[in-house]
Amino acid sequence: MGGNAFGELLRECRLAAGWTQDELAGRSGVSAHSISVLEAGRRQPRLSSVSLLAEALALDPRRREQLLAAARTDVTPAAEPVPPPATGSAAAVPRQLPGAVAGFTGRAAQLKELTGLLDRNETVAINGTAGVGKTALAVHWSHRIADRFPDGQLYVNLRGFDPSGQPVQPAEAIRGFLDALGVPAQRIPAGLAEQAALYRSQLADRRILVVLDNARDTSQVRPLLPGSAGCLAVVTSRDHLGGLIVSEGARALPVDLMTTAEAHDLLASRLGPERLAAEPQAAGELIELCVHLPLALSIVAARATCTPARSLTELARQLRDVRDRLRALDIGDTSVDVSAVFSWSYRTLSAAAARMFRLLSVHPGPVLSLSAAASLAGTGRDQAREALAELVKAQLLTEPATGRFAYHDLLRAYSADRARGEETEQARRAAVHRMLDHYLHTAHAATLLLNPPNDRLSLAGPRPGVIVEALADDEQAWQWFTTERPGFAAAVDLATDTGFDTHAWQLACSVANFCIRAGHWTRMVTTQQVAIAAAERAGEPHGQAWSLRELGRAYIRLGRHSDAQASLRRALELDERLGDLVGQARSHNNLGIVSYAQGDHPEALAQGKTAYALFRAAGHRAGQAEALNAIGWMQTQLGRHAEALHFCAQALELHRAVGSKHGEADTWDSLGHAHHHLGEHQQAAACYRHALELFRKLGARHPQADTLIRLGETHQAAGDFAGAHQAWQQALPILEDLHHPDAEVLRTRVLRSLQR
Repeated sequence: MGGNAFGELLRECRLAAGWTQDELAGRSGVSAHSISVLEAGRRQPRLSSVSLLAEALALDPRRREQLLAAARTDVTPAAEPVPPPATGSAAAVPRQLPGAVAGFTGRAAQLKELTGLLDRNETVAINGTAGVGKTALAVHWSHRIADRFPDGQLYVNLRGFDPSGQPVQPAEAIRGFLDALGVPAQRIPAGLAEQAALYRSQLADRRILVVLDNARDTSQVRPLLPGSAGCLAVVTSRDHLGGLIVSEGARALPVDLMTTAEAHDLLASRLGPERLAAEPQAAGELIELCVHLPLALSIVAARATCTPARSLTELARQLRDVRDRLRALDIGDTSVDVSAVFSWSYRTLSAAAARMFRLLSVHPGPVLSLSAAASLAGTGRDQAREALAELVKAQLLTEPATGRFAYHDLLRAYSADRARGEETEQARRAAVHRMLDHYLHTAHAATLLLNPPNDRLSLAGPRPGVIVEALADDEQAWQWFTTERPGFAAAVDLATDTGFDTHAWQLACSVANFCIRAGHWTRMVTTQQVAIAAAERAGEPHGQAWSLRELGRAYIRLGRHSDAQASLRRALELDERLGDLVGQARSHNNLGIVSYAQGDHPEALAQGKTAYALFRAAGHRAGQAEALNAIGWMQTQLGRHAEALHFCAQALELHRAVGSKHGEADTWDSLGHAHHHLGEHQQAAACYRHALELFRKLGARHPQADTLIRLGETHQAAGDFAGAHQAWQQALPILEDLHHPDAEVLRTRVLRSLQR
């Protein structure tokens, strides 16, 4: 090359890219005239202009260094004085952050994590649901660390979720940034790619904080990210911005609802700690009614401030009605109105996701599964999964565990409002029907897996669109019951409230065996009382009798023996009227348990024998096994231990034949009791261990405790005091967890056994 090495090399690179001087000007921000002068060698190149040209040409590192080296050595005597590009930009130090958030409280963990990222220069993507305080967190932290970015702070509200429904276009945001950086309007190219290149060039070798607030999605954000290692971008969005995390290595920072302490501090900062201290219960209730959502808490605080004569108790009363809660949180400003803020996310949904969101409002529980959601919507699992994923992405749902979905009460209220406005009564009722079918048919199948000989209900077939969980074995059945348990009572209540009375009593009875084993007896009493009334309204005496028997079983576990007896006798009367031999037998068997608990052993034995005769007449082998074990147990109470072994051996054989693991466990316990009283301690301990192994597999907690207590007594009788102490110590936490009245007696026994 001649004396114009730089110009010739620049021209060569431009032609290799296939661009005219005008095209290079548009992409680099350097004017076409300047490029022409540089290529002709009539001007000494400035390194800042060379960097812009090299970046626009996307030169590889070797070629870029060649161009920079040529620029450094190429001195042209005829060089004309030319003002540097963006003369004002060198001095411009933008300070665009919004005002600091007054009274900002909480978020200590998030602030610590943000500060820990300062030296890593990673893009931070703060995400969370509407009203959770993403912007407040980002702005508050940005003010705290602004001095770390002496070259300025850029801020833009991208209006990704906004009343206007029109997000800011990336080109518009970049123009605003370039203006703030002092770039003359005539230097700003028309194309987005060229604008982004110029923007990144302006940030090169500078320390600038860029806050991109309220982003719609990754495509809106990506052109606005700085390329300089000295800059930091903070993005807030309701979207998870997964693409940004994958392609740009952004660090996700989820923001959840506030803790109770954080929410209390927020209210205290707005209302003063004295006002909260004057009405602590109302303050706590307001926090719960606002579901720990900062926006809702701030609105409540504003209402309390505007009407100081109104007590916090009165405010809480207004918020208690879920249907009116959103209206009570409306203060006439759509920018901070909870419903309006939620609506900005709702409007972005596809039709399928919006319909799913509306129908979720009829689900009564705190969390629901994929299959329950699919049943609500009447779609397949794949379609439901897509809709739910979209709702999670929009932060209108959370996924606290894989395949489990939830939202807080304010979103539930908004969802219900949308359902009332956009779904017909018929559509909402059909969704309830499908959902109840899902729970009823899955629960019934699960209880039969837990104990195959269980009596079967006569269920109507599930409606089209209902997904029944395919449970493979008793372990999966137990897991399903355990996971769904928090919603059972609410589902039974919903069934009665919406006129599905048959579903109500059948669902309550389908979950009863699980509740008995798991120790949920108090809740079971309430649920069975609802079920009895539902069966009566439905005109189904068989359902009444079944529910009364289950109520009696719950009363027995709670030690309410008079109530149990009354309930079981009512069931027996109905069963006799219906000619239901199996129902009669079950009532007699349970009445025998009541008599035993009341100390009337002869009556208990008589009830067991009556139950056996009825089961035998009905050809019910599993029932016969239960009755034989009951007879054997009562024989031990009457001191007839050898006879007890005979009856229990028959029971064990029958239980094994019909596949009743729970019955087998009960019978092993009875056999252990008989051997113990015969002085056969080794055989007794072996029987108890068989029982314990089965009870543990079955999740039967109260029977485990009972058997452990008896095993301890056998160890004690055999002189093994350490073994006795160990067995009782294992039983104690079970009884304590069940709030069982025997826990205190056992605790005393455990303490005494330590002193031996």
